[in-house]
Amino acid sequence: MEENDTIRLLKECDAGTKMAVSSIDEVLEKVHAEKFKNLLRESKSHHEELGNEIHSLLMEKGSKDKEPSPMAKGMSWLKTNVKIGMDSSDATIADLITDGCNMGVKCLFKYLNQYKAADKISRDICHRLVAIEDELTVDLRGYL
Repeated sequence: MEENDTIRLLKECDAGTKMAVSSIDEVLEKVHAEKFKNLLRESKSHHEELGNEIHSLLMEKGSKDKEPSPMAKGMSWLKTNVKIGMDSSDATIADLITDGCNMGVKCLFKYLNQYKAADKISRDICHRLVAIEDELTVDLRGYL
């Protein structure tokens, strides 16, 4: 049971890091303030580093990585493009990324509760991902 929950939790974290990187990539070129761009680049780097760590752990366990669901990616793309099409300000982009972070944290805690038998390493990774999302949300407040 522990092995299954560990793999499931790692896969959800993996999908979360990929979704975050994809979302940041989608808006990065539209950001006006250089400090804001640097903040997003730094967060993207943190997500990629953690994603690589997760990928290695999944490989060690003989499992594959997980892509975000096509529905989640499609809905994110649609919301982003509609909102930015109406208002391309940094405040709009900060609002979109904040919503994504909040959704990510909500999902991660759901998975932590769902996969209670996951090992300490995978649970710690999930908490690290939550911390990355929380930090970005706090850092974005000045752009809202």
